Parts: sequence; C-alpha cells; structure tokens
Amino acid sequence: MRFSEIIGQQQVKQQLVEMVQHNRLSHGLLFLGKEGNGSLQLAIALAQYLTCEKVAIDAGQPTNTISSLFDKSEIRNPLPEIPNDSCGACPSCNRAHQLIHPDIHFSYPVVTKRSGSPPISADYISEWREFIKSYPYGNVYDWLQFIGAENKQGNITAQECNDIIRQLSLKSFESEYKILILWMPEYLGNEGNKLLKLIEEPPPNTLFILVAENESLILPTIVSRCQLIKVPALDTSQIEEALINRNKTSNEIARQAASVSEGNYREALQLVQHAEEDWQSLLREWLNAILKTGPVAQTKWVEEVSRLGREKEKQFLRYFNHLLEQAIRDRLMAENVYLPENEKDFANRLNRIADISQQRAIIEELDQATYFIERNANAKILFHALTIKLYHIIQDKIVFLAN
Repeated sequence: MRFSEIIGQQQVKQQLVEMVQHNRLSHGLLFLGKEGNGSLQLAIALAQYLTCEKVAIDAGQPTNTISSLFDKSEIRNPLPEIPNDSCGACPSCNRAHQLIHPDIHFSYPVVTKRSGSPPISADYISEWREFIKSYPYGNVYDWLQFIGAENKQGNITAQECNDIIRQLSLKSFESEYKILILWMPEYLGNEGNKLLKLIEEPPPNTLFILVAENESLILPTIVSRCQLIKVPALDTSQIEEALINRNKTSNEIARQAASVSEGNYREALQLVQHAEEDWQSLLREWLNAILKTGPVAQTKWVEEVSRLGREKEKQFLRYFNHLLEQAIRDRLMAENVYLPENEKDFANRLNRIADISQQRAIIEELDQATYFIERNANAKILFHALTIKLYHIIQDKIVFLAN
C-alpha cells in the first residue's frame, strides 16, 4: 500500500516521510486514532516505504553520516533527496502490497483455532491478507467476525509475544529492516511486558509499529517506550470524495453518509450499504411510542428494533445522534448546514420537544447505548432501558448524567 492510496491524512503522511528523510524515525511508533481513519493503512504504507528498493537506493547514496534510519549521528552534509512515497513497482513493493514481504510481520487479536493450542497470529495469516484486501478500513469487530469468532473475545497471547520475539531475533531476509505491525495492542494483557526489553533495546534496524484506538487500554510501560503519532479523524469532504470516487456512491447519498459518519470511513461505508433503510420512520415511531402511544407500542417497537442486528442498531443510534447535533447547531449558531428537507424538518421538531440540556442528555445516553451494543449487550434490555430514560428526559425534563 502506498501513501497516495490512503484517504486524506496529508499531514501525517508528510510527518512520516520527513522522519525518514531526516533520520529521526524512532524504533517504536504508536499510531493512535479512532477506527475508520486509516491508522492501519498508514502503518502498512510506512512499512512498504521503508522496504521499497527505490527508497533504499536513494537513502543509501554517499553522505557523511551512517545510512541507518535509527542512527543518531550528527548529520554534516545534506541528506540525499528520498522519494515521498514507495515506488509501488519494485519486487519488494509488490510483496509488501500483497502482505507477503518476509521482513514485514503482523500481529493482531485472534481466537483459538485448534483446541489445546494457544492461538497466534500466524494461524490466521491467510485470513488476514484477505481481510485487509476486502475490508481495508475494517475494525476489530469486523476482523473477529471474519475469522468466525462469533461471541469469543479476541486476544494477543503470551505465546504470540514469544513468537514476536523469535521472529525479530532472526536476520532480515532481503530488506535492511525488520518491521512488526501490531494492530490493537489494547488486546495485550500483562503478557505484553514480555515485549518491553525488545521494544526498548531492539536488534539493529528493527521497527515496531503499534496501531491503537484507545491509549488508556494499552500497558503504560509499552506506551512510554514508543513515539506517539496521532492520526486525526477524516474530514467530511474527504469521506464524501472517497465514497464518490472509490465506492461509486451517488453524490446525494455520499454527502449524507459523510455528514453522519463523524470522520469514520468504515461507518460511512456501512451507512451507504444500508442507505435504503428508513431510519427516520423508525425514529418517528419510537418517539411517538415514548411520548404518545405508551408501553404497548414501546414494547412492540423494542421487539422490532432488537431484530435488526448489532451493526444496524448502531447506525440507527448514530442517525438519531446526528439529527440531535444538527438541531443543537441550528438552535445555537443558526449554521447553514446542508440537510435534506425532511431531515431539516425533523431536526426542527426535535427542537420543539426538547431544549439543549435535554438534547445533550439524550446524546450522552445514545453514545452510552452504542458503547454497550459494541460489547454485545442484550438488545431488548438495552432499548427498553433507553426508552424509559428518554421518556423521563423529555416528558419529565429530568436530565440523567452519564457515568
């Protein structure tokens, strides 16, 4: 994967290239950003860039300093001009693109494949290559479902850590560098301490790239040994352009999906896939059940929504959140935000039934409900509880404070 193939993130791409060109690349990098922003793609592109034969030749031109990217010697002559991207054509780039380069290793959450044998990433390398090809912006839930984990919890085990140490202790096969891309280090428990010495004092020209979404769930001892690279959410315009050009989405649907996705390209693709869903009718039915028709209608609605499945339930809640945010913007700043006429009318109706404090309280409850859905909460219980909370927030003007 080349940098040019990744959606947006021009500033991060430039930062990475300059780190290589100015010999300031740390041996441990932590790419930190929310799902759907391209963090994993950036890590793969950096690995391909470092192993590209064209980049290696230009980086090896004579200078008064050692050519290693990890060397700290004082540079006395200007560095040679190194390309800003991998060539994408050399044998090394072709192998990196197919995720079969012998010096680029991957580690990721897995589940037990063979009874009695601790799971390691190598057990799923064929599935991993297919997953990255099919779902380049997929999240860990997509990955675990892709390998048939169902409700099993993914993990990066002590056995996996031992395998990482073994792989990186070997000499590189063809590149100057050995690279490990560790996706979702949040799934490393205390067994991650096995990697501390290797991260702090790695073999020459060994690079660790950790790709994470939540820094607080990573072992602090690992975070402290890595250089932090923050990857921001994508701009709405970048997502809209990508949907139109890459996914061949119509302009109207692309604009709506991009505005609701909150910088998450994966979520935008999900919204496009289910663009035919009438979330507004479902939301209108819910609010009518809460405010007018009563418990029988509420129970019927909960039964209906609980059959949608986890991904659609999350999209529905995000759609409701999106309308509430547009309603608040319209009330506070009178922003001229593009909305279809029916959504604009619905946002105005939300402003009539709830004030700003109530709307913010509802947003907090919807965010919390999305969080619980991602963790396999029982849909019937969750939406029953959410219905009761929304009734009291709107009808009794009671604001629940999210924990």
